[in-house]
Amino acid sequence: MRILLLASAFNSLSQRVHAELRDLRHTVEVRLAGDDAALREDVRRLEPDCVLAPMLRSAIPRDVWSAVPCLVVHPGPPGDRGPSSLDRAVQEGVSEWGVTVLQAEEEMDAGPVWAWAPCRLVPGLGKGDLYRNEVSDAAVRAVLLAVERLASGDYAPRPQHGPDWRVAVRTRPFLRQEERRIDWAGHSTEEVLRRLHAADSQPGVLDAFCGGEWYLHGGHPEPGLRGRPGDVLATRDGAVCRATSDGAVWIPELRRRRAPGGPETFRLPAVTALGPLLPRVPEFSAPLMPAEDGRPEWADVHYREEGPVGFLQFSFPGGAMSTEQCRRLLSAYRFALGRPTSVVVLGGGRDFFSNGIHLNVIEAAPDPAGESWANITAMDDLVAEVLTTTDRLVVAALGGNAAAGGVMLALAADEVWCRRGAVLNPHYRLMGLYGSEYWTYSLPRRVGAAEAERLTAQALPLSSATAQRIGLVDRVLPCGPQEFGPAAARLAGLLAASPTAQQRIAAKKAAREHDELARPLAAYREEELAVMRQQFFSPEEPYHALRSAFVRKRPATARSAAPR
Repeated sequence: MRILLLASAFNSLSQRVHAELRDLRHTVEVRLAGDDAALREDVRRLEPDCVLAPMLRSAIPRDVWSAVPCLVVHPGPPGDRGPSSLDRAVQEGVSEWGVTVLQAEEEMDAGPVWAWAPCRLVPGLGKGDLYRNEVSDAAVRAVLLAVERLASGDYAPRPQHGPDWRVAVRTRPFLRQEERRIDWAGHSTEEVLRRLHAADSQPGVLDAFCGGEWYLHGGHPEPGLRGRPGDVLATRDGAVCRATSDGAVWIPELRRRRAPGGPETFRLPAVTALGPLLPRVPEFSAPLMPAEDGRPEWADVHYREEGPVGFLQFSFPGGAMSTEQCRRLLSAYRFALGRPTSVVVLGGGRDFFSNGIHLNVIEAAPDPAGESWANITAMDDLVAEVLTTTDRLVVAALGGNAAAGGVMLALAADEVWCRRGAVLNPHYRLMGLYGSEYWTYSLPRRVGAAEAERLTAQALPLSSATAQRIGLVDRVLPCGPQEFGPAAARLAGLLAASPTAQQRIAAKKAAREHDELARPLAAYREEELAVMRQQFFSPEEPYHALRSAFVRKRPATARSAAPR
């Protein structure tokens, strides 16, 4: 089919739908919502069989949806309507949910249903994590079924108020900050976390403290610290800990409230955002390798072992890795290399693996060019350490999406495993960058020079199936988000116990020595960084405008609107 994909932003779900439809040999073109005249021209020019909207905040014009079938993905089950469906479900602690594909009509979310799929909302997780995982899985199942039904020509969509669903139709309004507000003295820690989780990516929970108004993004329970409700008690790796009525929570990121007429604001590590407003509180570190019988503590990097396998798991908000985070992860990786294991697994969590350098931190820095340089060299140091590990096998386990330098970090490992449903973007072009992280060595080594050139030039998202087909990943695990970590651990145990494991370790050492003689790794790094230095330190380079637009969620004129 010819499908015009319409989206308010080419976000993770839009990218996954785009990739999976292309895998099924559908012809897919993308139009970002907001320009109705351009949408009408696309419909006239392409004559699509349908318009498909995986993520849409605005209405489709009547003359478009009356001329061509327009299918809209709604992150709620049949009968649920409104712009904050998933937010409300998370804040209310709903566990059984679903995703509906309905036909666009005059009233938003009220059209007949082409398909739907149920999903479970795992308690204790943020909306963004659930959206990229359980909700995304359900959305793709529903979209593919709806497209199949539309292509058959013999299926009629079912009205939401009909007997097929046996549900009460309800339309609920936008979830405003008044309903999200946290009463630090009155709400329990569980309630505080639900409110933080329901707003973790967007829009955040508005709160006033430390002499300013801030949107709070993300939340994790703290088992031991206590204090006066609302007070900042401690910091940890860029996050701040605040007391609740019966405990405390860690808040990783803050966004300053935008002043009337002022510039757009964006999320930053909480300690960075507060700056001199942060009160004098202790840095309360968590152990990298917690005791097995110790109480669970939140940390964005931690290490554990199961026999001969070491697991270095990391989880940074949005998948972005600042200079400081790269250095901490490198230190943790070196700790893992000092342990008596034969296999090290990097990642293994259920959400983002890595998206490379931290553009928000760079944008907020006094010297963005200098911070860009520090960040990319810290990423390169980390990748180099993985590439030169020759005394054990290294597995990159991608439970979620990866992009740019995050993909190249994964490719530094001996094997790359990912969950079915992960989306990979092995390119830098849309941010106006050449790229580093030894991609000119790792990517052609994996897929060949011609395929590497195609991937970096086309700058398209890849499904896990396509990534495996072209050799970018070695294994795709057909499991749910909650099952990925245990499944990867079982496979890593089998890899360590394999009778050929030691032979493979010896072979990788010999291969690394051979490659080093042919061309040293330092030469790849030097060549990549020579281009990156020019892009970072030349004000006229498009990277600077693209980065600024990206972090502020503005359209970027220097950036192509969307893949074709």
